[in-house]
Amino acid sequence: MLAGAAPAPGRTATPREQVIQVPGFADFLAVDGDSVWATNKGRVERWSRRGKLAEVAMTRPCGAMTVAYGALWVADCTALNLHRIDLRAARITATIPTGIANPKGELNVVAGAGSIWVASDAAGTVARIDPATDRVTASIPVDPGTFYLSFGMGALWAVSAEGQSLQKVDPTSNTVVHRTALGREPGFLVAGEGAVWVQEQGDGTVARVDPASGDVTGRIKVDATLAYGDIDAGGGKVWLRTTAGQTFVVIDPASLAITARIGAAAGSGALRYTRAGLWTSAHDAHTLSWWKRPLRMGR
Repeated sequence: MLAGAAPAPGRTATPREQVIQVPGFADFLAVDGDSVWATNKGRVERWSRRGKLAEVAMTRPCGAMTVAYGALWVADCTALNLHRIDLRAARITATIPTGIANPKGELNVVAGAGSIWVASDAAGTVARIDPATDRVTASIPVDPGTFYLSFGMGALWAVSAEGQSLQKVDPTSNTVVHRTALGREPGFLVAGEGAVWVQEQGDGTVARVDPASGDVTGRIKVDATLAYGDIDAGGGKVWLRTTAGQTFVVIDPASLAITARIGAAAGSGALRYTRAGLWTSAHDAHTLSWWKRPLRMGR
């Protein structure tokens, strides 16, 4: 079930990249219409293709953010809480003492089932927050070392690198209803395009998991490792931000073929898909990039 182990097809013509200089350490991304929010040192910033639109000071924003319920939701890895930022006013309107499971910053805040979710304790807890009250309404036991979350196809999906597990959480019962064994150092994941896709960073692979059965139905060999990359899905493709060989790769979710390897290696960073274009960050290069017409990539 391993695909992509052979060299990928020849690189397609590299799409036009608009590079935006961002001082500091632009890292995790969340799409807000035709703009994007990025974590940075001591702040989160909203950028468009024309430049910076807003910034909000924080102690230490960290991890992948989410935009939902008219707000940006972002973890603070020093204060160990969750901030709610009003999108229009660009100001913090609530601070929720959730705890943060991984203060080093590798984690996700996600939205789904009328709630916001964040891994809140490294011993194994996910906090569920009601955006109507800005309060934690449930603390869900999960495997120790669970940091990475995604919501899709009716469930919360949670990855423990320590336990090498993918856990399916039923939002009706707030319980883990299935576990899937994963490869080495699993990390960021996305639920979309008919499956759950998990980076197995230590193996350099992406695992495809059937959301109904929980079975691993295939793996794609991408690089020697996938440490500190990112993943998204949309437009009939899976998008994988890499750290070696290229900026990102495009994966066909049905055939598991790598259909394009795009851009020069740019170190660690994040990636988010929109129909109009793809956003990537490269914090060591102090840049954001906009790649037009993603549906043409890897055809």
